[in-house]
Amino acid sequence: GMAGRPGRHNRAMDFKQIEYFVQVAELGSFTRAASVLRVAQPALSRQVRALEVDLRQTLFDRNGRGVTLTEAGKRLLAHGRGILQQVQRARQDLEDQRGAASGLLSIGLPPSIGRTLTAPLVDVFRTHFPKATLTMMEGLSTTNLEWLASGRIDCAVVYNATPSAAFDLQPVLDEQLFLLSARPPASRARAAAGAAQPLAKGITLAELAALELVIPSRPHTIRMKLETTLAEAGFKPRVALEIDSVPAMLDLLQRHPLHAVLSLNAIRGGEREAAFLARPILLGAGRPALTTSLWIATSSQRPRWPLLDQAVPLLAALLADRLAAPAAPTTAARRAAGRMPGPQV
Repeated sequence: GMAGRPGRHNRAMDFKQIEYFVQVAELGSFTRAASVLRVAQPALSRQVRALEVDLRQTLFDRNGRGVTLTEAGKRLLAHGRGILQQVQRARQDLEDQRGAASGLLSIGLPPSIGRTLTAPLVDVFRTHFPKATLTMMEGLSTTNLEWLASGRIDCAVVYNATPSAAFDLQPVLDEQLFLLSARPPASRARAAAGAAQPLAKGITLAELAALELVIPSRPHTIRMKLETTLAEAGFKPRVALEIDSVPAMLDLLQRHPLHAVLSLNAIRGGEREAAFLARPILLGAGRPALTTSLWIATSSQRPRWPLLDQAVPLLAALLADRLAAPAAPTTAARRAAGRMPGPQV
């Protein structure tokens, strides 16, 4: 307490006292705080009183109905929360040092791969980070980057990322885009029965420009990519409907003579594959296929922590593994697999 000469603090602020003070401040009552902290109320009052004596400030106005913060109390609360968070971080960090990374990681995925990836991602996470909690959000690349910038998510899988100072970007693979159409019933039955399908003929940009498309709205990356590619060849897409949901697009293709431009992952798995015909888009002699590139973005503005550093390479490996074309992995996927950076220091 008050030993020593006046005006000299000879006792450091006690961490427990700060914890008690913050609890009382947040709950507005000593009684409630005592029950949450599981301490006897007289002991709690004593600790907070000692803190007031130590700081030579009244922190609470005590009234019949509980307590309210004084100006000094409000200022200490702002510091106190920060201190508690720092200590929590330090504990977490030492815990991570000792073993499995823990904490909360939230990942943003584009809708086109959310379905393919959610279950395997949860499995990988349970295996590698049993102590961690994973949350997943689905959003278009532009939305995911906004969420990443605002801190709602910790990392995002995005298409065709433009370099920016705000994000660290790691390339994962290039996905080829195909023209998807509903199969006619006869060919569909053969496909469902597992009969070998003749490879669908490619489609030229001129032929593509004549078809009615169901297409995502701007600034969806596939939309931008397709418009740019057609424009370079002097064409414009015929947009029948703008729809951002991949499942909804596929339902429409089955009901109407419409087409969509998507990657094969949109129809991978289940009975979906048999229902659609996928045609490669031909860009002319010697030009590569029409592709979109997939990246993992993290914020360059916020500090990294062990869980994020360890999760990014796993996510990259999982994407390359799940999304690479089944026949031959694209060179980008092979490159990504061979050149997967470890944690960025």
